[in-house]
Amino acid sequence: MQTHYEVAIVTLLSLLVYMWTGVRVGAARSKTGINAPTMVGDPILERAVRIQMNTLEWLPLFLVSLWLFAIYWNDRIAALVGLVWIVGRIIYALAYAADPSKRSTGFGIQGLATGVLLFGALGRIIWAMATTASV
Repeated sequence: MQTHYEVAIVTLLSLLVYMWTGVRVGAARSKTGINAPTMVGDPILERAVRIQMNTLEWLPLFLVSLWLFAIYWNDRIAALVGLVWIVGRIIYALAYAADPSKRSTGFGIQGLATGVLLFGALGRIIWAMATTASV
């Protein structure tokens, strides 16, 4: 039986990163004095909101790919690539908050990690189907 402890931990860590982005939105609201539901009016708040929303946009793609890669390939490799995704998201968030033009490195890291998980899982599932069907 596979326990998937490592991937479970990475999953929870990725959710903590998302929570952290939400806390940063709250901090930006306090700093700028812009209360909910207003989403615009100061670049600090607008960047914090965009960072949080971009993280949310990537989470489903990342999490599904992470788990399918772990199930069909390897738990430990999935967890390591998942950690790379987390590092990429943190780099992206910090860079975007400081200067939106510098967000590319973090975005690229997390995008590459997601691609490895997504296409790795897809390839392995197709391979498994093809070899099972031919038996």
